[in-house]
Amino acid sequence: MSTTSQARQRINALLDENSFVEIGALVTARATDFNLKQADTPSDGVVTGYGVIEGNLVYVYSQDASVLNGTVGEMHAKKIANLYDLALKTGAPVIGLLDSAGLRLQEATDALNGFGEIYMKQTLASGVIPQITAVFGSCGGGLALIPGMTDFTFMEEKNAKLFVNSPNALAGNEISKCDTSSAAYQSEETGLIDGIGDEASILAQIRQLVAILPANNAEIAVGDCTDDLNRVCADLADCAGDTAIALSRIADDGVFVEVKQNYAKDMVAGFIRLNGATVGAVANRTQVCGADGEVTEKFEAALSVNGAQKAADFVNFCDAFDIPVLSLTNVTGYRSCKCCESRIAKAAGRLTYAFANATVPKVNVIIGKAYGSAYVAMNSKAVGADITIAWPTAEIGMMDAGLAAKIICDGQGSDAIDACAKEYAALQNNVTSAARRGYVDQIVEPADTRKYVIGAFEMLAAKCEGRPERKHGTV
Repeated sequence: MSTTSQARQRINALLDENSFVEIGALVTARATDFNLKQADTPSDGVVTGYGVIEGNLVYVYSQDASVLNGTVGEMHAKKIANLYDLALKTGAPVIGLLDSAGLRLQEATDALNGFGEIYMKQTLASGVIPQITAVFGSCGGGLALIPGMTDFTFMEEKNAKLFVNSPNALAGNEISKCDTSSAAYQSEETGLIDGIGDEASILAQIRQLVAILPANNAEIAVGDCTDDLNRVCADLADCAGDTAIALSRIADDGVFVEVKQNYAKDMVAGFIRLNGATVGAVANRTQVCGADGEVTEKFEAALSVNGAQKAADFVNFCDAFDIPVLSLTNVTGYRSCKCCESRIAKAAGRLTYAFANATVPKVNVIIGKAYGSAYVAMNSKAVGADITIAWPTAEIGMMDAGLAAKIICDGQGSDAIDACAKEYAALQNNVTSAARRGYVDQIVEPADTRKYVIGAFEMLAAKCEGRPERKHGTV
């Protein structure tokens, strides 16, 4: 298979059959320096056009590595910029399939200006239309900023390379030590990648994502619901550790579209449908279960730097596109280590700000422990949750009763500390106590969570909430 056909075949495999319409097929490079005039540059190395995914209009560009290694030149960039203009006019997502050696050196400042034009279009489109990229080959240097500025990015697991500086250019490193450009590294360490796999898997993930997202920030993503709105989730309490599974149990037809699956696994983020409506979900997670149900990873119930940043970015996206937010809370504090301490205050502050700043309907379900300011940051009523639901076994308070008793009864005997702990748990950490103070709206059995969450979001469908007039916040 030629790389020329790869560029178009990727588009054809992504879109509904026979739906692709190419734009700018006859565009070629205008530059003549360094014998470029003698080079054949069909479509100037990028195939652009539009089509549909499950009937939804999308705009797509696919870089052609057989034309000057897919490098970005003046006309190449203008084709992508023109595609963004059309997408903004019609309110439809832009999907970029990247496979390029980067900047076209023969075109120098014209190519560099082209990079800037793409960045500008991405900036204007941010929060207006969804932007999705998939890396199938090389994506380095300034080109790496393109997925850095999109909403969702995927990588082919074997051949894709994503980097600003190549692995061998990093002091003390070379690629055999640590391939910082690999899909594994990028998905686990950077927080930039939402999913990896082979080409077919990546394209299927993009199709699934487009199908569940709104086309733009003025559209509400609602589909048909064939699931029982009152369905009982009998085993939901057993899924409290792995909340990715819990969210799939709550969702219509068990469908949970997770994002950034391999990054900050102690925090889950993704999309579900409830009564046909798309809802963004974030949840603390204390364990990961494999397909056989066995626990493969465990985490403390603490808010981490990467987890907080992952959730904050996701909530910001949901708010921009008017997608309601559901949170499942089980957190006892902040992860404690020297590395975390240098960044946790800023990360937790961003998460708190994201929840507090979001004006979409927000529902919080407390499924475990909810202690201290980490709980406050996780979509508590204090920072704007419209409805707070708790399971009967939930614990809500300043800290663990045993630790609180040791502080309160400092210097006293073990019997006094034990008695104080029991009293503290009954008075302060009890979910009923929190409900009496108005911090919890409903106490429901885990099995009934789905129907109560659906009811809450239906009640909040017409929510309208203002904010002080300003240009933008600064957190």
